[in-house]
Amino acid sequence: MANEDKLRDYLKLVTANLRQVRRRLTEVEERSQEPIAIVGMGCRFPGGVKNPEELWELLATGTDAIGPFPQDRGWDLENLYDPDPDHPGTSYARHGGFVYDAAEFDSGFFGISPREALVMDPQQRLLLEVSWEALEQAGIDAASLRGSRTGVFAGAYSQGYGTNPSAESGGSEGHLLTGIATSVLSGRLAFTFGLEGPAVTIDTACSSSLVALHLAAQSLRAGECSLALVGGATVIASPSVFVGFSRQRGMSVDGRCKSFSGTADGSGWGEGVGVLVVERLSDARRNGHNILAVMRGSAINQDGASNGLTAPNGPSQQRVIRAALANADLRADEVDVVEAHGSATTLGDPIEADALLETYGQERAGQKPLWLGSVKSNIGHPQAAAGVAGIIKMVLALQHEQLPRTLHVEEPTPHVDWSAGEVRLLTESVPWPAGERVRRAGVSAFGMSGTNVHLILEEAPAPTGEVTQEDADAGDPDSAETTEDTVAAGAEPAVAPAVVEADGLAAWALSGRSAKGLAGQAGRLREWVVARPGLAPVDVGWSLAATRSVFEHRSVVLGGDRGELVSGLESLVDGVPVGSVVSGVARSGVRTVFVFAG
Repeated sequence: MANEDKLRDYLKLVTANLRQVRRRLTEVEERSQEPIAIVGMGCRFPGGVKNPEELWELLATGTDAIGPFPQDRGWDLENLYDPDPDHPGTSYARHGGFVYDAAEFDSGFFGISPREALVMDPQQRLLLEVSWEALEQAGIDAASLRGSRTGVFAGAYSQGYGTNPSAESGGSEGHLLTGIATSVLSGRLAFTFGLEGPAVTIDTACSSSLVALHLAAQSLRAGECSLALVGGATVIASPSVFVGFSRQRGMSVDGRCKSFSGTADGSGWGEGVGVLVVERLSDARRNGHNILAVMRGSAINQDGASNGLTAPNGPSQQRVIRAALANADLRADEVDVVEAHGSATTLGDPIEADALLETYGQERAGQKPLWLGSVKSNIGHPQAAAGVAGIIKMVLALQHEQLPRTLHVEEPTPHVDWSAGEVRLLTESVPWPAGERVRRAGVSAFGMSGTNVHLILEEAPAPTGEVTQEDADAGDPDSAETTEDTVAAGAEPAVAPAVVEADGLAAWALSGRSAKGLAGQAGRLREWVVARPGLAPVDVGWSLAATRSVFEHRSVVLGGDRGELVSGLESLVDGVPVGSVVSGVARSGVRTVFVFAG
C-alpha cells in the first residue's frame, strides 16, 4: 500500500510538471507569434510633409511632390545636368523627391552644440527630431524612457555627407568620427534618450527600414526590449546616386517613379525619414496606448546566386511573400492590398507584378481583387526610408478607410500578363471601409543588395474596454514586468490624474527649452486645435499635462471655452501679456520647500 501511495504521488507530480511545461511552451509559442502594435508615427517626406497627417493630405489629393535639385547642398548644378547618359560625371535627370529643409535642426533642444551639429549627418539630425515626434504622437514622455529596455532599429546608409571635411566641418573634424558613422545613426538616438535596449543600424539598401521592423519584432517577442523606435532615413548629401544610375540607365528622366506604368523609365530618387513606435500587442493594451495598427507577420530572405547582384528575383519574392503569410497564419485571399516596392524600373516592376499575381492573385474567385499601389509615385524612391514610408501610408489608409491612387499610370505596363490573376492597380482611389472583414495589407521592400522583406499589416483590434489578466501577466513567462519597467515603457503610473479643469476653467500647460521654443509650441498647438473643432478642451489639457516632457520655459493658458484658450495661445505666440496666460522659467537645481509652521 505504501508503494502504491508513493507511485500515486509521483504520478501526480509528473502530471503537474507536464501541465506546467505544456503551459510554458504554449506561452513561448504564443509570444513568438504575438502581433506587434504600432502606437506612434513620425515622418518627413518630400512635398513639405512634416508629419503623418500632412503625408495623408498629400496622398489623398494625389499630389506629385517631385521638384528640382536643392540649391543649398554645394552641388555644381550648372555642370551636373547633361541629357547625354554617356557623359561621365553628370546626371540626365535634374528632379527628385527632396526634403528641402533637411539642413534645419534644433541642436539646442537635444543639448548638441552648433559646432558638433554642423558635422552630424543630417540623417542623424532628422532621426532625432522625428523619433521625438513619434513618441509624442504615441503619448509617451521621452524622459520616461531613460534607463528603459527600449530598442532602436534604424535603416540607413551613407549618402556622402562629410566626405569633404575641410568644406563641411568648419574646423570640427574631431566630431566627424561620430557625425558620419552609420552605427551612430542608431547609437545617437539611444544615447540622447538614454535607451538601454538593442541599438542597431541596418543597411540592406532599399529594404533597410522594413528589415529594421522585422528585426525589432523579433527582439520584442524575445524580450530583449519592451518598446522600440523603428524606421529609416535618407538625405542625399551627394549627387552620386544620380550620376551612378545615369550611367546604368536605371533612372527616370523626369525624376518620377511611374510604378507599374507602361511609361515607366526607371526610379526617381527621393529622400525622407520615417519612425514608428512599436511594442507587443499585450504591452500596448496594458499600457493604455492608442493602437494604430498591428504587424501580424513578416519574413525576410535573399536572392542568392540569381540572375545578377542587383537584379530582382521573382522566385525569391514569391517565397518571401508566402513565408510572411505563413508567419501571420493567413491565406493570400485574406489580404486586401499590397503596398509594393514599385521602383518603376523596366526590369523590376514586371518581376514584382508577376510574383504578386502568382501569390496573391490566385484563388480569389468571387472576391475583390488584390489592390496594388506604391507611395513612390508621389514622393520618389526614398531608399532606406522607402519601406517605412509604405508602412505609414498603409496605417493612414486603414485610419481613413481609403486606398489612395498611384500616380502616373495611364496604362499598366504591357510587360505583365494582368489576366494571370486577380491583381488590380490603384489608378483611382478606392474605399476601404471597416466592418466588412478584418482589413489587411502587405508591404514589400526589395534591396539592391538582394535582401527581400514582406510584412503583413492588420487594422487595430477593437478596444476590449478592460485590461485582461492575460494582458496584465504578459512579459516574462514567469513574472509580470516590474512597475519601473511598465512606467518606463510609457504606461500611466498609478497616481492621481493631472488636474486640467476646475471651476469651469480648462488649463493647457506648455513648455519649451527656450522662450522661442515655447512660443513655437503654442503656435503649433493653435494650428492643431483650430483645424480640429471637435476637440474637447479638457482632453487637450490632459494630453498636454500627462503625455509631454516638461522643460524650463513654461506657460499655462486658462480659458472657460475653446475660443478663450485659442486666444490665449495667440497672445503667447505674439508675446503679449494677458491675464489668462501664466508664464515663468523654472530654475534648475533649486528645490522648493513648503513649511507649515502652525
